[in-house]
Amino acid sequence: MPKTDTPTSQEGRRRKSAKPTLRTIAELTGLAVTTVSRALADDPLINIDTRRRIHQAAADVGYMPDRAAQRLKTGRTNVVGVLLDPHEEILGFGTSLMLGLTQALAGTPYHLIVMPSFVKSSNAEAVDYIIRNNLADGLIFTRTEPLDPRVRLLIEKDFPFVTHGRSEFSTPHPYVDFDSFAFAYEAARRLLAKGRSRLTIILPPRNLTFSQHMRHGFMTAIREAGASFEIPEDLDLDSPAGAIRNHFRERAALSDPPDGLICPGEVSALAALAGLGEAGLTLGREFDMVAKQTSRLLSDIQPGIETIYEDLTAAGEELGKLLLRRIRGEAADTLQILQPPQPSFETIAD
Repeated sequence: MPKTDTPTSQEGRRRKSAKPTLRTIAELTGLAVTTVSRALADDPLINIDTRRRIHQAAADVGYMPDRAAQRLKTGRTNVVGVLLDPHEEILGFGTSLMLGLTQALAGTPYHLIVMPSFVKSSNAEAVDYIIRNNLADGLIFTRTEPLDPRVRLLIEKDFPFVTHGRSEFSTPHPYVDFDSFAFAYEAARRLLAKGRSRLTIILPPRNLTFSQHMRHGFMTAIREAGASFEIPEDLDLDSPAGAIRNHFRERAALSDPPDGLICPGEVSALAALAGLGEAGLTLGREFDMVAKQTSRLLSDIQPGIETIYEDLTAAGEELGKLLLRRIRGEAADTLQILQPPQPSFETIAD
């Protein structure tokens, strides 16, 4: 005799296959739908244990909020946008930032969308598109310029954002930045303390704010010591590794080559080291080097290169936390973090 479905079994299957709703969670927990809704929105008026129980129940049944409905109801997208400018010099730059951002957003209703920007100049058009189309509740972007048009536009529109890097606008805005002045200053002082007297540094592209900070730190140490220096005009942080290698190989063949090098990234450090090695110069004998490190590459491959560490994962986490606070309405001038360098050597006391 063929088996037939009863109304009860059909209803059970429909419940299992149907998309979980607030009512599903309410039935599981024995709470009101309004309580479930407020708990999932992390309403502080709902007991913390109740909120945890409801969040767990939602995770157990695979509940996902209807974003379209939420957007109509609240005007929010629950999306954080990242306008990322990829560049090969900083190893794992995007990956490390994304890891930190993901950690900051964990347990919140916000999701992350990444919008790569391959444009050399500041991409104000992309920012304007995000604002006009309400694609995110807040924005994070990197590689700021002194008078960055993206910053100007976002300030004018009063749209929540945080930058990785600073600008020079008089109106304060949230940022997380690495102290590039201190990096270059401490790196130069370290080389000078090791007896090096002719220093050189590879700087970031001139249009970026941290290029100015790095140059200032380097020149401050040079002037204090009265040392000789040179800054290559045909190279910067974004130059191909081959161009950096060729520059230092050719420079080593000329008179009085630099004996102390500062590199703002691992790729530039390895390229410069290769070029000087091809010219017959040896690290620790004819020259010394201090480089910024964002991974363990230099420490593992070339332990003779002294390093200063920039924690990009921590930067990403701080960027996410500051943006959430800005979205909640906190004042911009209270949302600014300058990350100190982490040298592998002891700094010199004044």
